[in-house]
Amino acid sequence: MEMNGLFNRASRAVRLATALALLPAGALPVVAVAQPTGIDPQATALLKKATDYLAGLKAFTVDTTSTIEVVLQSGQKLQFDNGASASVQRPNKLLARRKGDLVNQAFYYDGKNLSLYSPDQKVYASVPAPDTVEAMLDYARDSLDIIAPAGDLLYRNAFEILMRDVTSGFVVGKSVVGGVRCDHLAFRNADVDWQIWIQEGARPLPRRFVITSTQVAGAPQFEVQMTNWNTAPKFADGTFAFTPAKDAKKIELLRLSSGDAPAQGGK
Repeated sequence: MEMNGLFNRASRAVRLATALALLPAGALPVVAVAQPTGIDPQATALLKKATDYLAGLKAFTVDTTSTIEVVLQSGQKLQFDNGASASVQRPNKLLARRKGDLVNQAFYYDGKNLSLYSPDQKVYASVPAPDTVEAMLDYARDSLDIIAPAGDLLYRNAFEILMRDVTSGFVVGKSVVGGVRCDHLAFRNADVDWQIWIQEGARPLPRRFVITSTQVAGAPQFEVQMTNWNTAPKFADGTFAFTPAKDAKKIELLRLSSGDAPAQGGK
């Protein structure tokens, strides 16, 4: 059985076609305006502050709601929603549960092993993994074709990853996401446009992240909205350890060949 197929439907959709971004409440009517040129230092400063803050957290939990948009050959767009929760303890612990239209899965990383569990199919797989969250995410992407949507935000060097090949960036203005006042930033590179909404104040947490695939017909988008941030969680012993259910069957993950490896550092 192809375990990757169970766990990667959403990730592949994000990379190949994905995601619809919803306009924030109170958005202005769509009008043609001139786009600022170059990269605004204020935009990069706000992004750097947010990524540094997130990288400096020893542990956190967050709930997310993501929307993936797929463009049919006819040009019609379909949306698929997924809810998820994530728990991170640096340098080498991560637990994520995701359930929605495309996938129902659990993702465990305890610093030694990466385990993926599909409760609907009652199957799981476990493989040895590198000893940091960042190295594990690289391994999962490059060797197993498993990509965490908006996973770049989990890296300690998230700023460098996000700003790679960026050609323009500016501060759109103030916005409210889920009742939280934010700075709305917009960036562009050759392949994607992306936006991020960052909470104002001493806790500059990302609240929304949107990617638009400009080189794909129909410009599909991916949106993830982040809520219920806890930046000082208390984790019980064994939180990140995976113990399979008695009726779960162990199967093998398919590994990418060198010719199939995905591009590095993509959003």
